[in-house]
Amino acid sequence: MKIRDIPSNLPKIIYKGAKEKYLDTETSYHIATKKVMYKNKMRDMIVVFEELNDVIRIITIHPLKIYQKEVRIKTGRRKKL
Repeated sequence: MKIRDIPSNLPKIIYKGAKEKYLDTETSYHIATKKVMYKNKMRDMIVVFEELNDVIRIITIHPLKIYQKEVRIKTGRRKKL
C-alpha cells in the first residue's frame, strides 16, 4: 500500500462497499471490486482477501488494468460469488 500510495482506509471501503465479489480459482482467495477515487481518477480497484473464521485478512489491493477483470472471468480464473 505504501509503494502504491494507497490510503490505509481504502481496503475496508472496497471490501464493505463492493458491488462484485469473486473467488480466484487458482489461489482460493476472495476478491472484492469497487470503483473509487484513486490518484485523482475514478478507478476500478480490487482487494484480494481471505476469510478465516471471523477474521478478514487483506492479501493485496491494486487498481485493475483495462480488461483485466473480463479476461479473468472469461478464462474461468474468477468465479462470481
